[in-house]
Amino acid sequence: MQRAYRTIRKQGKINEQELASLLVKNGQGLLPMVDLIEQCQVACDQLIDMTGRATIQAVLQLSAMEAAGGPQQQGKRRSGDVVFYGRQPGQVLLSDRKLEVQRPRLRTKGPRSQEVEVPAYAAMQNPAPMGKRMLDILMHGVSTRNYKQVIPQMAETAGVSRSAVSRAAIEASEAEVEALVSRRFDDLKLLVIYIDGLVFGDYTRIGVVGVDAEGHKHVLGIREGATENSTVITELLEDIVSRGVDPKRKMLFVIDGSKALRAAINAVFGTDQKVQRCRAHKLRNVLDYLPKDDKPQVKSLLRAAWKLDADKGIARIKKLAAWLDQRYPQAAASLLEGLEECFTINRLDIPPALHRCLATTNIIESPHAGVRIHTRRVTHWQNGKMVLRWMASAFLRTEKRFKRIMGHKDLWALEAILNPTATASKKVA
Repeated sequence: MQRAYRTIRKQGKINEQELASLLVKNGQGLLPMVDLIEQCQVACDQLIDMTGRATIQAVLQLSAMEAAGGPQQQGKRRSGDVVFYGRQPGQVLLSDRKLEVQRPRLRTKGPRSQEVEVPAYAAMQNPAPMGKRMLDILMHGVSTRNYKQVIPQMAETAGVSRSAVSRAAIEASEAEVEALVSRRFDDLKLLVIYIDGLVFGDYTRIGVVGVDAEGHKHVLGIREGATENSTVITELLEDIVSRGVDPKRKMLFVIDGSKALRAAINAVFGTDQKVQRCRAHKLRNVLDYLPKDDKPQVKSLLRAAWKLDADKGIARIKKLAAWLDQRYPQAAASLLEGLEECFTINRLDIPPALHRCLATTNIIESPHAGVRIHTRRVTHWQNGKMVLRWMASAFLRTEKRFKRIMGHKDLWALEAILNPTATASKKVA
């Protein structure tokens, strides 16, 4: 066998038409299968199963023949240094399972004979694609115990037990955690950074999503801990800075009402960074202190005040807080806490088209909703590492469906407001 038959397109995909043509030209061995199909004695999926396994065995044999310098010659001495040495049960790794095969064995001649690797068999031992595919299936809500039932049946299937699937998925998710936490952002010009927490049973994780000047969203990092923990937040922000986020660049931070978050931003990015408090969090916090009958009125008044310019809106809310203080002092205190930062985007005179995306942490809560969908079937979180693996894998899959934020065409205005010097120098250049 002088060289391998090539059926690869320029794009790197298998050319199925060329492969089919080859099989037709050399298809005497397929004629019995054609008869079985025509006589309805075997289903098409059974045919695919049979031919698939037979093809793998043939590939292994051809690979062994290439390594040995020719076909196996029973009863004859070979002139080459590599000889066939029987067969042995083995396994090859497919995209979603392991497959039992009979692999040919090769050895070198001489007193110090050694096993020779069959190249095709070695190439089929890479666990990464299989683990990633298993993880994808689990992320779609299939449990490890039901994994075997959702993949097509195939004879000689192995590696689909509950424990085997779990091990493969863990290895694949650990690789995805490493890929996520090692991302570089040196060439990324961020305009907005959203920070929010997500609860998994007894565990809390913090996620950070950034938006660049074109409106594209990027998962910047995740960390174990709550948004009320200043040390955890500071370490998370320092980590994304170490991976290329420029701390000197002026950005808008959108956060919930945590004082620890504000302190961490000041420590890592400086006190002159602009911070917008999430109005959705503020609204929920205030309404939690009110009876059901008073909630609609307070909600309407707050939303109306946030549409005014900063000074008028703050004045309206202070009047509302004074009224609430007579009957619900805790609601009034919650309303006044961080009031100035609830009007950051109003004070910056940011275009109204951007208010919906910049006034709340919905931009990061939407990916969090995707994470919840991917992890909804998990009922028992064993430890923090398990949570980290699932969150990272779910974030990466959710990120593939990210779209640009609403109002992204007006982000140039936010860039000009936050970094007027850089914008002016760019125009001159």
